[in-house]
Amino acid sequence: MAGKRLVSILNLGHIQYRRAWELQQRLVRWQLDLLKTGGNEAHKETQDLLLLCTHSPVYTIGIRTKGYTSADEQRLKGLGADFFRTERGGLITFHGPGQLVAYPILDLTHYQKSVRWYVKQLEDTVIKTCGRFGVIGKCSPNTGVWVGDSKIAAIGIHCTRYITSHGLALNCNTDLRWFDHIVPCGIEGKGVTSLSNEVRHRTITVEDAVEPFLESFSEQFDCRLIDGDRGLHKMLE
Repeated sequence: MAGKRLVSILNLGHIQYRRAWELQQRLVRWQLDLLKTGGNEAHKETQDLLLLCTHSPVYTIGIRTKGYTSADEQRLKGLGADFFRTERGGLITFHGPGQLVAYPILDLTHYQKSVRWYVKQLEDTVIKTCGRFGVIGKCSPNTGVWVGDSKIAAIGIHCTRYITSHGLALNCNTDLRWFDHIVPCGIEGKGVTSLSNEVRHRTITVEDAVEPFLESFSEQFDCRLIDGDRGLHKMLE
């Protein structure tokens, strides 16, 4: 494992979407400041991070809103979910309990300076994770990971000077009825699914999926995952 890039894991547990979004913005600014200053004695360069969490029900829209109006926002809020317009790529999606959400804050100059490459790595990470449960996931011309014609994981990212934010959401034992109220990711005529829905004989929880996901992430990005240090955890307070 010597020489592999280190990525610090911050498991945020269950956190409101707004707080996780604000934390990502703070961490990205921190990384950009490190690039400006060249780091300090403790950190000579940017640090790669992987935030894991779950959210309360929330609908989020990316930079391509595709006609979602304030009336649509109120309609979705009326279901008991939050609603946010964000700077990530992609269209509308849902986050909620039973879904593993991962927000990598990576400096792509440590890997490959290509957003297209990065999205493919995220897709392949999820495909490997699904494979560990005997579920065959695949890519398609539409971003994300699919099982047949149903999406099992949504991907939407943002990148500033090759520093990434936002990320992916893998449906584990999500209540898929939340997706009935939107056209997920703006793709007509497609469905959604979850690990539990595909495995059928048992429920796959977020807790069940974390370790397989981390193993897959480590393999795909050829990195070594470590627990986030105290200094990073103080940023959560």
